[in-house]
Amino acid sequence: MSQKNTHLPAHLHDIRQQVEGYARGYGLDFYDTVFEVLGFDEINMVAAYGGFPNRYPHWRFGMDYERLSKGYEYGLSKIYEMVINNDPSYAYLLESNMDVDQKLVMAHVFGHVDFFKNNFMFRHTNRKMMDQMANHATRVRRYQDELGVEKVEDFIDRCLSIENLIDYQSPYVRRHADKKLEAEQQPHVAKGFKTGREYMREYINPPEFMRAQQERIEQDLQRQKKVPERPERDVLQFLLEWAPLERWEHDVLSIIREEAYYFAPQGQTKIMNEGWATYWHSTIMTQKALTAAELIDYADHHSGTLATHPGQLNPYKLGVELWRDIEDRWNKGRFGKEYDDCDSFEERRRWDRKLGAGRQKIFEVRKHYNDVTFIDEFLTLEFCVDQQLFTFGYNEKHQRWEIVEREFRKVKDKLLHMLTNFGQPIIAVEDGNYENRGELLLIHKHDGVDLKVDYARDTLRNLQSLWRRPANLISKLDGRGVIFRFDGRDHSDKKIDL
Repeated sequence: MSQKNTHLPAHLHDIRQQVEGYARGYGLDFYDTVFEVLGFDEINMVAAYGGFPNRYPHWRFGMDYERLSKGYEYGLSKIYEMVINNDPSYAYLLESNMDVDQKLVMAHVFGHVDFFKNNFMFRHTNRKMMDQMANHATRVRRYQDELGVEKVEDFIDRCLSIENLIDYQSPYVRRHADKKLEAEQQPHVAKGFKTGREYMREYINPPEFMRAQQERIEQDLQRQKKVPERPERDVLQFLLEWAPLERWEHDVLSIIREEAYYFAPQGQTKIMNEGWATYWHSTIMTQKALTAAELIDYADHHSGTLATHPGQLNPYKLGVELWRDIEDRWNKGRFGKEYDDCDSFEERRRWDRKLGAGRQKIFEVRKHYNDVTFIDEFLTLEFCVDQQLFTFGYNEKHQRWEIVEREFRKVKDKLLHMLTNFGQPIIAVEDGNYENRGELLLIHKHDGVDLKVDYARDTLRNLQSLWRRPANLISKLDGRGVIFRFDGRDHSDKKIDL
């Protein structure tokens, strides 16, 4: 255990050692974790900065702080824990928590850190982000000192409005061919005259001649090439490469993009991650850490974590129940061809091959899945029925929210649709020289997620301010193709054929 944790109060230090021992005993593998004890005002401040107290200054963090403070003051919300994906990891404990809550939070934190360390989605994240955030803050403050707070904050506002326009899959898949290999294989590299003698190469093809040939080829290609060559989903990266940004603007936009990619895996594994941490805090508490005197308080607070409110999806509840279902199925052998081919509901209900492979299976799943693949692979009809999952919608005729579907396939598809790209429209850069006027053209891949027109217009306004030329966006509206445009002064839109 790191010496950084020795400043915890003595009784919390003892609790931490005890809970960490239990967690490691169950096979959890996590980075050293630094626990800090904060008052409610301090923890609200840290939460407002996304868990990074040394983050760059911006008015939205102050707004978040006010919201959190009022929620705590009026008894509407309370932060029990926060944990940061870092090595070492940092976790914050609320000073006013009872000891039973501190035990629960520590067990929950160790579950999170195990997930951060081992899940493939976090493999590309910066494990020294606490230091990097401080570096970002230093750079932003320097620009504010040089250029004025208002100018820099206004630019950050525009960047934050498009921070979701990144390619969430790019750290895990290769969308473009290797550029070196591409250069070797393509005919747009100057090759010069052929010679049968290697020692004659430079005499027949002098370097000056080769450079001139290459420049001519590249100029011809530049006139022919479409930029980007194929739709680019990482809009921020495209802007960094091609937009006429000032040096400080380029740096600030790169900061926003880097932080967006850091936080992205947490959104892509919310159900798995919270479910995994909840599974382990409940396991550690009920099997190891609880005393008889703490049982009622634990049950009260744990049930509050899993409470499901009307019209809301609780990731803690759905996640932990799905982890438990996977463990139970692999313990009983309720998977594979023989089980799938069994069409007797009663026989399937009583099915138990006593394999005992559940714990091994959940550790395997924890490593290789994200929320979309987790739900797609393991959400079964039996689970859906048992958890009473359904979709709902607003009935205009009766002016109320109602259950729309209980059918398993439709419920599962709705859930997957919510999780894919966070339920947000998929936007890509189609052309950086639209109609040969230097305008920016984006395209909305319409897969059922409609654009909110007011959001689209605000986004175009901010994109235009970075591109310095008109920005356009092709989408569908009421089943018809439409192109939205902002030229720097006015918005317009017109119907088009798609």
